Amino acid sequence: MLIALICTDKQGALAVRKSNRDAHLAYIEETGVVAMAGPLLDDAGDMAGSLVILDVESPTDAQDWAANDPYAKAGLFSDVRIQPWKKVIG
Repeated sequence: MLIALICTDKQGALAVRKSNRDAHLAYIEETGVVAMAGPLLDDAGDMAGSLVILDVESPTDAQDWAANDPYAKAGLFSDVRIQPWKKVIG
């Protein structure tokens, strides 16, 4: 099942994102459930959130993955939306 995580960074949290980026990328690698991912950008082109597509068994698995992401543990996000997603193109 594909699940989209749409995460918005807290205002002024770019330093938190940058200081936890290596741990976040290592978590993606070690868990092996990320189908695609990348940062959302603000008007200035700075990272301001995340879009992560997970390939997991259930929405609960996606919630667990999101809760254990180093970004979430660092308090980076103001909100996280977890939404089932259907790939149509690409």
